[in-house]
Amino acid sequence: MKKKIVVISLGGSLIIPNKIDVIFLEKFRKILIQNKRKYKFIVVCGGGKTARDYIKGLENQSIRQKNFLQGFLGICTTRLNARFLTYFFGKEANQGTPKNMKQIKNLLRYHNFIFCGALRYAKNETSDGTSAKLAHYFNTIFINLTNIPGLYDKNPKKFRNAKFIPEISYKDFLKKAKEIKFKPGQHFVLDQKAARIIKKYNIPTHILGPDLKNLNNLLNHKHYIGTRIF
Repeated sequence: MKKKIVVISLGGSLIIPNKIDVIFLEKFRKILIQNKRKYKFIVVCGGGKTARDYIKGLENQSIRQKNFLQGFLGICTTRLNARFLTYFFGKEANQGTPKNMKQIKNLLRYHNFIFCGALRYAKNETSDGTSAKLAHYFNTIFINLTNIPGLYDKNPKKFRNAKFIPEISYKDFLKKAKEIKFKPGQHFVLDQKAARIIKKYNIPTHILGPDLKNLNNLLNHKHYIGTRIF
């Protein structure tokens, strides 16, 4: 049986919220290993707080091409996180960090787990945009793992009365994403570029939180708590 490819955007807030969350990553590794008979996984790592700290360090500096340099710092951080996870997963993961889709396609011939960061600099794009492009390239689903259970009408970490949104159309999701002005290191469940890509190509997209039971349930076509974008 040919294995299906799944693209996962793994938020940096889950990899290293303050320090590396080894307990979460061990659970993540276990879930992926349990499902490797049916799937091959491309995991695009976010930069999280580490990237934002570097980006913020340049915020008040008068330097040329500041936005570009801030974005490049974010890319470097995502690649560092990806490199760490290749070590963390061991022999079944790729060595090094791929820089383009052809390299990822070639690595999938030999490995069940491919880890990468952002593949190249693209204006107004985070690792979510990379993930959406990969999902389109491999004609597969896109799973976004973040530090909240899914999409809300407002930030649930700030507002107790925030309402959970279990389902939303591509059009309405893009509208919500565009309400937030892009900046390097932005913290929203998916960036604007990703929202445009999944709408343009009708990519089945799921936003899940840190409870990895929901990831396992989704992979096995069972009920899960999260947001479906369709």
